[in-house]
Amino acid sequence: MSKSKTMQERNKATWIWYPGDFEVWLGNIFNNRRTERGAMFPPFWKQDSHYVTVEFSKTFHLEKEETINIDCEGQFNFAIDGKLQFPAHSYTIPAGEHRLNLKVWNQATPPALYIEGDTIHTDSSWMATYEDKLWIDENGIAHGSGIYVPAASWYFDSLGTPPSCFHLEREERRPVCCHSMITNGMLYDFGKETFGYLKVKDLRGTIHVYYGESREEALDKEHCETLDRLESETAWDCIANSKAFRYVYIEKETGADYSEVLMDYEYAPQDLKHSGSFNCSDDLLNKIWEVGAYTMDLTTREFFMDGIKRDRWTWSGDAIQSYLMNYYLRFDTECVKRTIRQLRGKDPVTAHVNTIMDYTFYWFKSILDYYQYTADINFVREMWPRMVTLMDYVESRLNEDGMAEGQPDDWIFVDWVDFPMHKRGTLCFEQILLMKAMETMAVCSKLLGVKTDYRVKSEELRNKIKQTFWSYEQKAYYHAIEDGKINKQITKFPNMFAILYGLAYEEERREIMQSVMLNPAIDPITTPYMRFYELEALCKMGYHKDVLKEMRDYWGGMLREGATSFWEKYNPEEKGAQHLAMYGRPYGKSLCHAWGASPIYLIGRYFLGVEPAQPGYEEYLVKPTLGDLEWMEGDVPTPFGKIHITMNQKEVTVYSDGGRGTLIIGDRHINIPAKQEIKMSL
Repeated sequence: MSKSKTMQERNKATWIWYPGDFEVWLGNIFNNRRTERGAMFPPFWKQDSHYVTVEFSKTFHLEKEETINIDCEGQFNFAIDGKLQFPAHSYTIPAGEHRLNLKVWNQATPPALYIEGDTIHTDSSWMATYEDKLWIDENGIAHGSGIYVPAASWYFDSLGTPPSCFHLEREERRPVCCHSMITNGMLYDFGKETFGYLKVKDLRGTIHVYYGESREEALDKEHCETLDRLESETAWDCIANSKAFRYVYIEKETGADYSEVLMDYEYAPQDLKHSGSFNCSDDLLNKIWEVGAYTMDLTTREFFMDGIKRDRWTWSGDAIQSYLMNYYLRFDTECVKRTIRQLRGKDPVTAHVNTIMDYTFYWFKSILDYYQYTADINFVREMWPRMVTLMDYVESRLNEDGMAEGQPDDWIFVDWVDFPMHKRGTLCFEQILLMKAMETMAVCSKLLGVKTDYRVKSEELRNKIKQTFWSYEQKAYYHAIEDGKINKQITKFPNMFAILYGLAYEEERREIMQSVMLNPAIDPITTPYMRFYELEALCKMGYHKDVLKEMRDYWGGMLREGATSFWEKYNPEEKGAQHLAMYGRPYGKSLCHAWGASPIYLIGRYFLGVEPAQPGYEEYLVKPTLGDLEWMEGDVPTPFGKIHITMNQKEVTVYSDGGRGTLIIGDRHINIPAKQEIKMSL
């Protein structure tokens, strides 16, 4: 999935298309695979479509005539210096300077173009436009209102691999055991949570298939979330739609039979040689890291998805956490970009991302995070126009005080909570996220050399948040303004984000830790989603031992309940099948959910202690912390390779494949040269 290209590869022909259209098209397929009880279940937000006509253009100077071969996904016309050519797939271009223009139309899949010649070939140096008002005069000069942008490409580098043929890899797997049930059914156990396509060999007649992330779910024919009915007389049958499951229960109608049940495990290939790793003196923590990594791999697909069984959609709030975990596990930057593009969709903006106001704000920050870890300014430049129009939409809906307030068509999510908490009015939590979104706009505009007033706006909002919600008496941020009055409820949500997003000064951060984050009277967080931020805030404030205890209790608690991937939510007070229920349904909870893999990020960022100090790890910091561990070792992937850290109670060793690093232990600093092992005694 994530492939870097050598200079020779970049000089080869590749398929090109209009930026973002591949992701929009693929995302529509991806997001509409969800089923409930056999019925398709599309997302409830607006789905955009690719542009059906796209024009591609580039000027070449040829020392001699050259023959080119053209293919496309769709139908095309071809103009040389503004003159249309008779339809063909092979043309000879005369020597000299010539402007080539090709219009491709395709209603079904994104219009894509592939040209191959000695020196003329399609790549991302071509320009693309969807504007139909553009025309070219007899001198090859463009007129009208068409806007050209650099064409998009990825790794579709041969004529036989067009974008519409993209698919993930598959690997056949067998169940680890099967059990005869009281009825005429069989229960198959694949050993752990998995994802893919069920295969039934030598099927005759009709069978009914019931999937379950748990044994209880698979055997509950009336309430399991996903099921299938298969009718066939062919030698092999592979159920067309992928499913998430560990258990599969199959019942046969009269006269039906089959010989064997298998599955095609579907996965996104990853570069394991350049992946993150972790091992330490605590076997439970090692298992937590291992299961977290498996959870991430299961939810890393064409895009980063949330839960592989139920939602199977791209959600911005889930995705931003997946990106951060990914930077410390696989460093699959292509999947990050695909997901960001797909979530944003196209203009005009008519609703928040996923219809959720907070998820719009996370979307902005995800671009800043991506740049910090990769230094990919071209992606920031690509997304900037869509950042501007989305922020215009956000600002058009601010209240008279310049704050974000939910409108009737908005979903204010924050988190799933088990305690009373109003989500109406002007929430402090939302203003902090908006402040960070505006700061992102300010940073990105500066990177691109664009003059904006987002820095001023973010500072003005910062001051309003402090003046409106901070309680000097409670040493905490209040929850919201409702009906013109302050709601003095205190929750962890705005307070931990005040720590993470730099809203609180050092003294205020210490006060928040005592009055809120470590205060047992404050309602607890029960989802891994917000535990991600809660534990990050504790790490930032130096409570690493407390974080290790929370990991062992919370994620270790899921393992003790038999988890083979981490869940959407965990409440240690629940027992047995109660752990499977959510949304008023006995098996509504996802037992493999992306935001459950939080320890991957927390361990890499705050225990191995690696972070980019300059974009793309040109400079980086290593601030390892053992907490209560005796020793630990691990790798953090970067654009130039890996950073390896080994630490025990006596010394720290660091080796890096590149970049300029600094090892920090207390007030001591030591430079880390590339490809040279350094040690520091403790």
